Order: sequence, then C-alpha cells, then structure tokens
Amino acid sequence: MAKLTALTVKNAKAGRHADGGGLYLLVKPTGARSWLLRIQADGKRRDVGLGTADLSSRATGKGDPSPIAIPILHRRLLTLGEAREKANILRAAAKAGLDPVLERDRERRSIPKFMDAAKEAHAALKSGWTAKGAQTFLSSLENHAFDGLGNKRVDGITAADISAVLAPIWTAKPDMARKVRQRIGTVLNFAHGKGWRPTEAPGRSVTVGLPRQPKGGNYDAMPYAELPAFVAELTSKPASTGRRALLFQIYTAARPGEVRGARWGQIDFDKKEWRRPAELMKGTDAPPHTVTLNAAAVALLKEMKGAREPKADELIFAGPQGGMLSDMTMNKVLRDAKQPYNAHGFRSSFRDWAAEKMPEIPDPVAEAALAHVVPDKVVRAYKRTSFVEMRRKLLDAWAEHLASGHRSAP
Repeated sequence: MAKLTALTVKNAKAGRHADGGGLYLLVKPTGARSWLLRIQADGKRRDVGLGTADLSSRATGKGDPSPIAIPILHRRLLTLGEAREKANILRAAAKAGLDPVLERDRERRSIPKFMDAAKEAHAALKSGWTAKGAQTFLSSLENHAFDGLGNKRVDGITAADISAVLAPIWTAKPDMARKVRQRIGTVLNFAHGKGWRPTEAPGRSVTVGLPRQPKGGNYDAMPYAELPAFVAELTSKPASTGRRALLFQIYTAARPGEVRGARWGQIDFDKKEWRRPAELMKGTDAPPHTVTLNAAAVALLKEMKGAREPKADELIFAGPQGGMLSDMTMNKVLRDAKQPYNAHGFRSSFRDWAAEKMPEIPDPVAEAALAHVVPDKVVRAYKRTSFVEMRRKLLDAWAEHLASGHRSAP
C-alpha cells in the first residue's frame, strides 16, 4: 500500500522513506530529494535510481503540464505519481527477465539517425570485410537510402520506410536493390545490438508491397554498330568526369565499378596497361587482372593527367568531394543523351562485336578481355605469353571501330 503523499514528500526529514513496492524517497541532510527503487533481479537485490523528486506546484497537480511529451523512462524530475509509474515499468521489466538499469537508460541514450548509425556500423565492421565491400557499403547507402532514411532515428524505421527507399531501384536495378536492402539490415541489426533499437531489422515484410523482381536477364546493350556515332557524340561535348568515365569504360570494356575505382597507380603508361588489383574485381575470390590499353584509352588518360603527377592512390574519375563516383553517374550520361541503355551493357556490345567482326580471335580471348574465367585449358596455357598480345590486338581493333564515327579521332 502506498504510504507517501505529495505533502509528505515535500516535508520529509533526512533519511529513507518507503512508499511501498520497493519505492523509496531518499532525503539528504542538504534537503535534496531523489527516488530509489529496490528490486530483485536475477535473484539479486538491485538499487535503481529513478531521478530527482519534483517539489514544484506540478507535484500537487496544480501546475501546468510539461509542454513537451517526455517518455516516463526519460524523465529525470519526477512527481510522486511519475516515480510510481516509472517503478511499475521497471518492476515489470525485471519480472520479464530484463535488466532494469538497461531499460531505464534505454530512453536516456541518444538514439542516432540512420545516417550516423550507418557510419558507425561501417567503422566498427569494415575490418572484417573485403576492401571493395567496405568501399561500396557507404556509397550504396548514400546513393539509394540516405535520402529517405538518413535523417530518421534508427528506432523508428519500419518495413514500410525500407520499402519506400527500395521501390525506385527494386526492378530497375535488382542487384543493387538487394545489396542496399541487406546493408540497411546490417545497420539496423547493429543498432539493435547497441540498444538503439528494440528489434532487429524487418524481414519478409519489407518486400510485401514491392513487385516481383525480374529473374536474371542481361543489361540493355547498345548495338555495336551504333557505338561509333555515340562515342563521337560524347567526345564532341564538353568534358565531364561522367562522360570521361563512360568513354574509358567503353574503350576498355571494363565494368562500371572497376572504372569508378580505378586509381592512377594502377596505370602503366610505358606498357600501356591498367593493372587492376583483386579487390577491384568482381567477386571475393577474383584474381588481379591486367587490361591492355588501346590508343583511345591512353589518350583519354593523358588528357586528364596533363602535366601533373597525381598520387598513386588518387582516383582517376573522382566525384565532386574527391570520393568515388556514384554508380548512377555513368548511366546518367546515357539518360542525358536520350539513350535507353545501361552502362554495363557496353561489355555485351564489345562481346558481340568481337564474335562477329574478329573471328580470327578465339572466343576465350574475348572472354579474358572481359575478365571472365577462361574455360579452355589449352588457350589458358598461353595466357602469360601470346595471350596478352592477342587481347591487345582485340582491344586495339575495338578502338578503331569506335573511332570510325568520329569527325576527328581522339
């Protein structure tokens, strides 16, 4: 049975005064008053501080209520009624097997926004990832999740919120959408482990309102016969990082991500080679790969380099802030040019051209130029000798094909 009243709280002498159910008013000789809950948790007695006793007119029910709705576990200045309410919540938590101190402090902790939680998760977890995975984790969230989720507190993010940010890319970029969904889940599970969020990331409910993704399929590829005119159009326009990156990708038949991650230290101008490290390649177990650079690719790089000597770790095609370009940049160049194709599809354009226009080059050589696994063991045996030269011949001929639509060669 409750023993205290608002008047006895105000007039109590120094000492410990029981209200019942383990709730006590502590009065110090200085007159300072605070609330304490004595509770049994895991078979042990725990003393849990609840906050300071509120002696204002609000304590007697005559004062104005707080203009801000503050959760009861978050309040540090408590009337007798609020102290009882807070004590009831923590007693119930202890009976449920929860730690009453952690539950008390859960609301007191500053709950970060998704953007900040993502950066903290990245910093804490990246040592266990590949270099490429660590590099693309934040960039994919910046491009596809931060606009919708970045300023939301992690404890309030729902399945509907996640579905909303995935919807624009769910069918247009299914692979990227799946990666973004997984990375959002990583952040929210990290937040749950930190106590910022009561539950782990939503599961199956995220995709309930999303259409079925297409299965497999190829990227939309520009017919190789149209490429010379398109390359001529690109080179006739003012140079931009996006246009240059797309041109370099077309000249080398590389993947867009490999171009965006290319650094000056990987380029050997004397040997006309682009030596891509393993972490830049597709797949966690992909080996390093050397691309033979044709005249068009070398000319483009020399134009960008100019007279300066860039640092080895400097990105060749850097974004506005010096970081990696967005994965949407090169496709935006295509959209601006009113082209319905995908940047990744230029690899297919190259492969079709090689099959139809370069029959003297074995198919495995064209596959190797694309950094695909060479299935033919006989051809693969020559990889360290004539194989590189065969690829060089192929890519040189590719540059000649691309230049055929230019008013003047690059």
